[in-house]
Amino acid sequence: MKRLLPCLALAVSTANAQCVMCFRTAAAQQMERARVLNIGIGIMLFPPVLILAGFLYLAYRRNSSYAEEEHTEPRQ
Repeated sequence: MKRLLPCLALAVSTANAQCVMCFRTAAAQQMERARVLNIGIGIMLFPPVLILAGFLYLAYRRNSSYAEEEHTEPRQ
């Protein structure tokens, strides 16, 4: 849990970051169009982040199940 907090802080700080091409396109547009472009970028970011979170959750769950097996096996 202590490792998750710094990662979360980094994710939040970069959540509004965009590629240079998107930034230049948004800067050349009117304010409303730039806002809509930013929303679209955020929407496109959601599925990969959700998939990555799912993989990390499965890896964490599998790791904890192996840890439980090590503690329950008797030593010879």
